[in-house]
Amino acid sequence: MPIRGTVALAALLATAPAWAAEPVAVANQVYVEREIDSARVLEPADSLRPGDRLVYVVSWKAATARAERFTIVNPLPRAVAYQRSANGAEEVSVDGGRSWGKLGELRLRDGARWRDASPEDVTHVRWRVPARLAVAGSGKLTWSGIVR
Repeated sequence: MPIRGTVALAALLATAPAWAAEPVAVANQVYVEREIDSARVLEPADSLRPGDRLVYVVSWKAATARAERFTIVNPLPRAVAYQRSANGAEEVSVDGGRSWGKLGELRLRDGARWRDASPEDVTHVRWRVPARLAVAGSGKLTWSGIVR
């Protein structure tokens, strides 16, 4: 069943570049992974169905060359379950961005007991871009998810 409507797609797909005069501007592009003729291809995420695999490309661009590190935070749309990041350097939050850590280290309260957090619990992803990469002035980060 496709997700239709401007609001539903806008919530999932922040695709328009947002380059501005801010110190660091961030833009997201979202692609859906499809199997066509036994090959996996990425297509723009124009219509989505539950179970679709998504690839987010988070592009950043600094207004001027930066010599200091910075942090990029991506809140996840409710309709998307986190899977993983391409480089593994990310931290995640399972409580709306109040606390952060590696997915395998986080726990959350489930009723009367505590349990290990799962990818489906992730609410935000963040990357700390080190100064050695920030000085390049631009870059890309990727993460994947599944439409719930």
